[in-house]
Amino acid sequence: MELNDLTIVQITEKINKKELSVLELCQEYLRRIEEKNGEISAFLSVDEESVLSKAKEMDEVISSGQNIPVLAGLPCAIKDNIMVEGLPCTAGSKILENYEAPYDATVVEKIKKGGGIILGKTNLDEFAMGSSTENSAFGPTKNPHDLTRVPGGSSGGSAAAVAGGLSVFSLGSDTGGSIRLPSSFCGVVGLKPTYGAVSRYGLIAFASSLDQIGPMAKTVEDCKIVFDTIKGKDKMDSTSVEMPKMQNTECRMKDLRIGIPKEYFVKGIDPEVEEIIKKAIRKYEERGAKIEEVSLPHAEYALSCYYIIAPSEASANLARYDGIKYGYHKAQDGGYEEQDLLDVYLKSRGEGFGEEVRRRIMLGTYALSAGYYEAYYLKAQKVRALIKKDFEKVFKQKGGVDAIFTPVSPFLPFKIGEKIKDPLSMYLVDIYTVSVNLAGLPALSLPVGRVGNLPVGLQIIGKPFEEDKIFEIGALIEEDKSSS
Repeated sequence: MELNDLTIVQITEKINKKELSVLELCQEYLRRIEEKNGEISAFLSVDEESVLSKAKEMDEVISSGQNIPVLAGLPCAIKDNIMVEGLPCTAGSKILENYEAPYDATVVEKIKKGGGIILGKTNLDEFAMGSSTENSAFGPTKNPHDLTRVPGGSSGGSAAAVAGGLSVFSLGSDTGGSIRLPSSFCGVVGLKPTYGAVSRYGLIAFASSLDQIGPMAKTVEDCKIVFDTIKGKDKMDSTSVEMPKMQNTECRMKDLRIGIPKEYFVKGIDPEVEEIIKKAIRKYEERGAKIEEVSLPHAEYALSCYYIIAPSEASANLARYDGIKYGYHKAQDGGYEEQDLLDVYLKSRGEGFGEEVRRRIMLGTYALSAGYYEAYYLKAQKVRALIKKDFEKVFKQKGGVDAIFTPVSPFLPFKIGEKIKDPLSMYLVDIYTVSVNLAGLPALSLPVGRVGNLPVGLQIIGKPFEEDKIFEIGALIEEDKSSS
């Protein structure tokens, strides 16, 4: 087995047994990045000098017999909208092309404290707005399984880095499916945590009531290890909470009640994707789980609701990029005599932001404008409350389910360029994922099969702060798959 195929657990065992040094491990991953990143474009920047220096330091810590942190020496990748002190933080946008992070995000602090070694920053749809990682100002990322196809988005670089063997694990952000979708398209495990379970301090904001940082890794166990490292309350993020302690998360198949929303298996889903998801559900049923059809009646409104709330919050969050405080400043580039403040704003933002970001800012500004706020944004928030109540009813009613199973995407990874000119078609990629963000729930994307060489992911949605339980549920099928 190649070094880049090893899981966190396997690498840690080899390091502890002195069969592998951290320096050797990091050198191998840097070699892989040099060899493969040119064709995949997963990384926007790589911090080679720091990686090798920290690898040597970690080897010294290990050889001295000190307590070894849980992520000791593990090379990882960070989405380029999460701050890593001293490294670029572009958010995939020309407007932040030369911006260098002045501090570490809380999750990055925790990764470093846990012994993780940050290889570099990964590509993404600009300001995390997209489902394919084609909207990056620095070019698209490609799916490692088929270089003609997208890796999903917006955390496509983070997913491709893990799937392509360029990183042991990675961090992404998920506003409407941006961890789960690329995890599904690239065949890795990805978690969108409960809203508030992980600090957002140091994450460049897209839609503040929806954004969450989460892990992406090769296995459920690896994903859980990273989540356990980054979770928890942070004084720098007032929306973060201390994770409640679960009494018992051990799951047995015969005790599981799994809900299948009838609204999610309708016309429009690729028949091959549907068959793989249903086959995975049958595996749970054959091993004793109780499968029940449930209803999420307001699910049909989730996408339209999301595409009012998210752009509205984005229009407010991105107002700070004005060409004055920081970022791209057109008036200083030459070629313009106008020094009028409005000209600076218009030219800096017009040229600094890409087409999709401009589209969403305009949508959000319109939805929040006088005379339209009640008709759009306020109504969308009321629908959001109904969507959340649908989930609560399914989970809390008498004999409620332990988890909900759905596809992650209605179709397979599509060709690069296939949907980029049709925004509505692109937005439909998120049809199964956005409701989870609107309701603030945790959800796991788990690879459960392939169509040809293209992976298909199962979405496991859990109750708030029951990440450990959905990890257990995912591990049951992952164990079954590895033993078959």
